[in-house]
Amino acid sequence: MTADLVYLVAGGSLLLAVVLPELLDRWAISAPMVLVGVGLLLGLTPLPDGMPLDPQENRATIQHVTELAVLVALMGVGLALDRPLEVRRLASWRRWGATWRLLGIGMPITIAAVALLAWAAGASPAVALLLGAALAPTDPVLASDVQVAGPQTGDHEVDEDDEVRFTLTSEAGLNDGLAFPFVYAAILLATEGAVSGWALEWVGWYLVGKVVLGVLAGIVVGRVLAYAAFHSRSRSLRLAERGESLMALAALVSAYGVGEVVGGYGFLAVFACAMTFRSAERSHDYHAAMHEVTERLERLLTLFVLLVLGIALTRGLLGSLDWKGVAIAVALVVVVRPLAGLIGLHGCLEPGERRAVAFFGVRGVGSIFYLAYAGGEATELASDWLWSTVSFTIVLSVFVHGALAAPVMRRVGASSARTTSVGASSTGA
Repeated sequence: MTADLVYLVAGGSLLLAVVLPELLDRWAISAPMVLVGVGLLLGLTPLPDGMPLDPQENRATIQHVTELAVLVALMGVGLALDRPLEVRRLASWRRWGATWRLLGIGMPITIAAVALLAWAAGASPAVALLLGAALAPTDPVLASDVQVAGPQTGDHEVDEDDEVRFTLTSEAGLNDGLAFPFVYAAILLATEGAVSGWALEWVGWYLVGKVVLGVLAGIVVGRVLAYAAFHSRSRSLRLAERGESLMALAALVSAYGVGEVVGGYGFLAVFACAMTFRSAERSHDYHAAMHEVTERLERLLTLFVLLVLGIALTRGLLGSLDWKGVAIAVALVVVVRPLAGLIGLHGCLEPGERRAVAFFGVRGVGSIFYLAYAGGEATELASDWLWSTVSFTIVLSVFVHGALAAPVMRRVGASSARTTSVGASSTGA
């Protein structure tokens, strides 16, 4: 019965993944909102209890499914970004300035604020830190409504001029991997105790070493695969000529595997690989074909996860949710993330753009993965309260950010257009 139910849910998710984007295009309703809503309704029906819904009993399955969804999303994000990041050019790094501010200032503030709120609510230090780390990243899976649409290709110099979408996309691509050191800090705190016993190891290995190894692994894999696809002497390896878009999945799996084998963060390896591959023959249509594959697979995985999440919500997943968890979730979405974003982006971007970027810190599938991963490493972190609080936060984010994404992005776009028009008129005068 379990397998039959999984096939049923997967089939329904696939059908909705095909129909919903076009169907909802004119409404301030996102596909994730619909899927969670459908899942909630299905959970209230006399559906047989065969789905793997209990996070404690099915932690490993949940971990791997959400891990795959995040990896596919990271590959798509890396391929979608048009703005190059050239290591040897300072000007290139400066054009990513808003992203670095969100990562270096906004994310640590978010982690600390959520951890303090959870600690004040009675959670242990390790549980509080894990909650902060799991809920800090902007999710690359659910943030598609406020991200760049895809790679611009053709015979022109491509670049990404929409600062809001570019900043949110690049942030989502990097901060899933950069949240991992703080997840490990929670694990070490739960398993080894006092910070003084592992602080140096954490800084040297988990915060610096694994980040560097992950990025380097992704760059190497990306360069090797890009050379083969575009410049190999063997025609059979020049996949770009044939438009073999499944290379995206091969690159994803290879980068993740290499990154993990050498001890780095696989999430960073996948994103770095995608960015490196994208830098080769930047205007080639092959990038758009690869992005399309990842986008379709990401959509299917996302809607499947959200449908199952919706079912689980009305079948006991929120059983341990209390007013403290609700308060933390609301504070994160309405106060903590927007305030942390505004602090991080101070003096950067236009006022309207800055507010939009600060607000749209979408929480999603990545948070579930981190929770499942940490729960497998330390018993203390396999908390029902954590699962209930994180799940409620994700649903809150899905509905709040999903309802506001279209109107806010239209307003920001119109404001930017007016600013550009006024600037052009002033220059002409």
